[in-house]
Amino acid sequence: MGKKKVTTQSNEAALKEGAAVDAAVAKAGGKKSKRVEKGRVYINASYNNTVITVTDATGNVLAWASAGSLGFSGPKKATPFASSKVIAALVEKIQSTGPKEVDVIVKGIGSGRDSAIRALITEGFTIDSIKDVTPVPHNGPRPPKVRRV
Repeated sequence: MGKKKVTTQSNEAALKEGAAVDAAVAKAGGKKSKRVEKGRVYINASYNNTVITVTDATGNVLAWASAGSLGFSGPKKATPFASSKVIAALVEKIQSTGPKEVDVIVKGIGSGRDSAIRALITEGFTIDSIKDVTPVPHNGPRPPKVRRV
């Protein structure tokens, strides 16, 4: 491999390089998150899990959380208690920038639907509307045969 070459840098060169790095960081990642006044909360409550996503009015995702990501496992993920804990975790994520007026869009038939909406109210959100977008089949494919145990 050979010898390693060690270079020393003068103070002026180090200051120039530091300023260049600071400018690049400010340009790329210096995007400050601004305050969002109105947003949407999507609640997807299935038999297995509850996933909640918070977006701004145009649909850009601000934060999301699920019962599985909080450490609930198995059938505990679809409980009303788990969905209220998911809301509490989301409030911590978006407390500085998140919306206070929200439109709630609920999808699915899990048991975490109602408790998630109640938890939103208790956390101080102003709910403008609640919309249910659960897909309903219009007699699609034939269902599987009845299971015999």
